[in-house]
Amino acid sequence: MRYFLYFSYKGTAYHGSQTQPNGITVQQVLEEAIRTISRHSAALTFAGRTDAGVHAGQMVAHWDCEHMPSNMVGRLNNLLPPDIAVQAIVPVRDEAHARFDATARTYEYHVTEHKDPFRQEIATRVAPGLDYHAMNEAAELLLGRHDFASFCRVHTDVKTTYCTVTEARWYPCGKKDETGKATYDEAVFVITADRFLRNMVRAVVGTLFDIGRGKQTKEDLARIIAEHDRRSAGQSAPAEGLFLTHIEYPMAIFTR
Repeated sequence: MRYFLYFSYKGTAYHGSQTQPNGITVQQVLEEAIRTISRHSAALTFAGRTDAGVHAGQMVAHWDCEHMPSNMVGRLNNLLPPDIAVQAIVPVRDEAHARFDATARTYEYHVTEHKDPFRQEIATRVAPGLDYHAMNEAAELLLGRHDFASFCRVHTDVKTTYCTVTEARWYPCGKKDETGKATYDEAVFVITADRFLRNMVRAVVGTLFDIGRGKQTKEDLARIIAEHDRRSAGQSAPAEGLFLTHIEYPMAIFTR
């Protein structure tokens, strides 16, 4: 039988989500834990890939298991390190695929203007004064179906660089000063699409940072999208502020 494994992780200690030869990964730790409990090897197929230092509030992987051990969620959480947690194991149709059946994914990028020892690994510190209004005006250009080659890591083996973005917006938060004027010292960028390219969100955020600092404009972003050249976009934002937060699937795959 095939199952979807729903889990979350703090990516700081890992060389990304999926198995690779040069460092410990989330997939490696999960598969070792499953093998220890079930005494059978487990080959997990992740819904997507996150880079080193990137986090997931929700990640999904599928795996085939003939005999599911009892209380598997609880036993996995007892065995896994504190920075990985399993929320659910759900039976799905035998042909269900964690990656290819996903219809939408949502990422968040968290920033703060303050030096905070408790958030240094889960939010990116930025200099005060980002113009979130200008950044949101520019982010509207990302909505719809576009070729996002300018925001894709080079030499990536993908069949297409087109993606359909349905949400792209900064949500600043803060407080009012003594004059009643709102001052923003933290913000979250939320972006949802049917698919994402390697490094796409961090490249988009880095480009929006340039707009928020007055180095680029909304018109520059339109040009960057049209040029289909990674060199045109801004530098990738640091990994620590990025979270995969939600993956959407059609209900049909859960019907057995």
